[in-house]
Amino acid sequence: MTKKTDTTEAKKERIKKILPLLRKHYSDAHTALEHRTPLQLLVATILSAQCTDVRVNMVTPALFDKYHTARDFAKADPAELEDMIRSTGFYRNKAKNIIACAAALVDRYNGEVPNTMEALESLAGVGRKTANCVLGSAFGIPSGVVVDTHVIRLSNRLGLTDNDNPEKIERDLNAIVPKNSWIFFSHAIILHGRAVCIARSPKCPECVFNSFCPSSTTGTA
Repeated sequence: MTKKTDTTEAKKERIKKILPLLRKHYSDAHTALEHRTPLQLLVATILSAQCTDVRVNMVTPALFDKYHTARDFAKADPAELEDMIRSTGFYRNKAKNIIACAAALVDRYNGEVPNTMEALESLAGVGRKTANCVLGSAFGIPSGVVVDTHVIRLSNRLGLTDNDNPEKIERDLNAIVPKNSWIFFSHAIILHGRAVCIARSPKCPECVFNSFCPSSTTGTA
């Protein structure tokens, strides 16, 4: 049986139902990565690849106590840095990227984290998801919806996209979510994915979207 594809207008109407409910239940939604500066958020986001935010937050306090500036990270001993971030997984590659990223910040941006997509994506270890996260959470710039594993899952379950490629999903979501809600939507939908619409056993009876979610096991959609 061919999967029915909703029109863009139908998806926009669904977003009009989703956003007020997200604002009601996740009004204080923000990134779970603990940070005090754009640099700290950038490093934490690089570490979060294939790793939980909880684990990253266990690692970063000691890391940020030792390395305060981009220059500190750029001059870090690779073996020491690897040891400090080992538990986040892929630690050798992450340490290499953090050092290279920091060196570029020192060389090109006077040690400061730039606030444009083009500049961020030019840095080692930084893809579009990381750039969107940094721009939104550190600078308040809505550059696009952050698409992580939760957003991939929920946007498909909610019938907001028919894609499984992160860049295509972001394109689809950017087209139907109002730009001034991109940052909030990213954080809130991730929280909902962690708390309710979990991967293996979604809690449909508890879900505020169950009356109109196409994937609900208890709703009427």
